[in-house]
Amino acid sequence: MNEPVTNSTPTAPREATASEMEMAATVMQALRTVYDPEIPINICELGLVYEVQIDPDGHVHVKMTLTAPSCPEAGLIPGRVEQAVRSVQGVTGATVELVWEPPWSPNLMTEAAKLQLGIF
Repeated sequence: MNEPVTNSTPTAPREATASEMEMAATVMQALRTVYDPEIPINICELGLVYEVQIDPDGHVHVKMTLTAPSCPEAGLIPGRVEQAVRSVQGVTGATVELVWEPPWSPNLMTEAAKLQLGIF
């Protein structure tokens, strides 16, 4: 038996508005103020931030990891991230999700961070 054919067209993703793009840039700037105290490099340069989603209502969800599950700052860094994101004008809430997959590796660091740490 033949399957019914539908003529629906998939909808394209909505374009971000200028204010949404500005908020995203400001959120990223705020994330760059959070440092791993054991390594004098911000969490973005270290490659710890995997994903940032901003809902239309201003809620920000950050998916991130740490350099190791046994990181002594594991209980503090997510709170610092949440506080930094909540400080951004227009943010109505923030959720930080700590994930371990994919595992962090030095390959996730920016070139500048690798140079600063002497990793070539």
